[in-house]
Amino acid sequence: MKKWVSLSALLLAAMLVASGCGGGDKKESSSSPAAAQAGTSGGEAKAITIDATNFKFDPGEITVKQGDEVSITLKNSQGNHALKIEGYDKEVKGNATVKFVADKTGEFKIVCSIFCGKGHDDMISKLIVQ
Repeated sequence: MKKWVSLSALLLAAMLVASGCGGGDKKESSSSPAAAQAGTSGGEAKAITIDATNFKFDPGEITVKQGDEVSITLKNSQGNHALKIEGYDKEVKGNATVKFVADKTGEFKIVCSIFCGKGHDDMISKLIVQ
């Protein structure tokens, strides 16, 4: 009986690892007050879809102008991923959208925020705000 329980637990763990990254939580991250005023930002509306696969974000670079209303949708084509925009404190989980006003100029690293295996550290994109 103990061997059967141990074998079942091992099999379940192997299935979780093989299924890809993290859980499938599709909850959208909250927006800041600046995003609520996006319609009055004076910038353009930019809708971007980032395709996440094991272990890559596509596109690898996004360029917008300061003041643009940015809407980023994360599409999980392979595995379960989330992305975090460092410097903007924005995070979005797979198959959801985050909206904000690009109010800071510079280059901001986009990383996968759910550990997804050996290639996790290679899941990097960049947001450039001019």
